[in-house]
Amino acid sequence: MSPGMIKRFAEGPPRFKARMAGALNVFSLLTAGLTEIFVRGRLNYVGGYIAISSMVVVTLLLYDIFKPVNRSLSLLAAFFSLVGLTFEALRWQPHGVNIAIVIHGIYCLIIGYLIFKSAFLPRILGALMVFAGFGWLTFMSNLLVSHLSPYNLASAILAELSLVFWLLVMGVNAQAWKQQAGLAAEQVS
Repeated sequence: MSPGMIKRFAEGPPRFKARMAGALNVFSLLTAGLTEIFVRGRLNYVGGYIAISSMVVVTLLLYDIFKPVNRSLSLLAAFFSLVGLTFEALRWQPHGVNIAIVIHGIYCLIIGYLIFKSAFLPRILGALMVFAGFGWLTFMSNLLVSHLSPYNLASAILAELSLVFWLLVMGVNAQAWKQQAGLAAEQVS
């Protein structure tokens, strides 16, 4: 991808970015799932890294989409996502705790709040993302996970998929996004 192409993509319409984030999220989930089920050895790692790379792009797209809501929180969410993806790439699980999922839970909580405060996505999606975040945070304790499984996993996945499919199908309300971005720009200047 050339720098000019990246710039045009970055300046693209918010609805396109949202749909791209949804599509890449679905691609990442399918790649990770199919790789985990059907592929062994080194190719399993390759599939995992492709899925993680897709999620890095999703993180950057969502950062850009939520900047008008609260630039600092959007950056914090992106930070948590990138740290979690790094732990996932390293497959780091001290004491059997999947740190990447726990960090992803924090990311979901922040994204949920940003959605709730946004004018361009339905608030119910924010509530569902907060719900997903709490589901992922249960993975901090193996004992808690063993008591709540599979309900915590299923509810977190379903809640998060609601946002993914909304972004894929509907995108964001572009007019409301532009209004919120304009207000954010006025507050900065």
